[in-house]
Amino acid sequence: MMPRDKIKIIGIPTDLGQKQRGVDVGPSAIRYAGLRERLEALGYAVQDAGNIPVPVRGSLLSEDLLPAIREACLKACAAARDAVSEGWLPVFLGGDHSIAIGTIGGMADVSPVGVIWVDAHGDFNTPEISPSGNIHGMALAVLTGRGYPELVNVGKKGRKLDPENVVIIGVRNLDPDEKTLLKESGVTVYTMRDIDERGISVVTHEALDHLRHMERIHVSLDMDCLDPMVAPGVGTPVPGGLTYREAHLLMEIIADIHAPVSMDIVEINPIIDLKNRSAETAVDLTVSLFGKTIL
Repeated sequence: MMPRDKIKIIGIPTDLGQKQRGVDVGPSAIRYAGLRERLEALGYAVQDAGNIPVPVRGSLLSEDLLPAIREACLKACAAARDAVSEGWLPVFLGGDHSIAIGTIGGMADVSPVGVIWVDAHGDFNTPEISPSGNIHGMALAVLTGRGYPELVNVGKKGRKLDPENVVIIGVRNLDPDEKTLLKESGVTVYTMRDIDERGISVVTHEALDHLRHMERIHVSLDMDCLDPMVAPGVGTPVPGGLTYREAHLLMEIIADIHAPVSMDIVEINPIIDLKNRSAETAVDLTVSLFGKTIL
């Protein structure tokens, strides 16, 4: 491996972006499933930087949630910016998907980044249209410059991602107004119907071709992209998701590109999981993304 092939693991144990408790334990579950050891077995130099401090949700009043999420994202942004500037390939362990406001924001502070957002949901709500008000369902909209100014301006001011440089894969559950906003946004979206009809290989190659001009690719993996039969312990499960092999093939094809790759792993909820199955699957997918092959 090249000297740049060193990975930094950064935990962001927040469940502040949604109402379902438990995803704050996700980083521990992923570590317990052997993430560091599996990456080291591939030949990477791995540093685990521990967890960014995040307040316990039960200690906060409702009006404290937005400032606390902003503070967590600011810390994640700084950690991401430092990691990329120092030549690390960062792997961020969530926590709910609101962490991406900080992780992707920090990397975008260093250089433009193309994003593959693998998710059952679009995460493209804004405060005005969100039925739930949950900020984990607004993260991608925030990164493209929409939503709470306190979050849009985490890191450098304004949007961090050009919608043309974002591809969503696996979406199957969109709110009505979110659907309209997403259609108008310029983001490329592959729904589960696209995958059913055309296959994950075609979809992934098209996504990478769309992002071929980007020097860096970031995979933001929400584990609810998988079918709940494969990953039962997630924050917001939705039936009809990716199979185990579809998810692996997605990661294996991305691994074939010759560009630095970084990653979020979010929305694992060990409290409702079965024997840490979802975290173990997340680790399996991660090592596929970073080069593990069948033969």
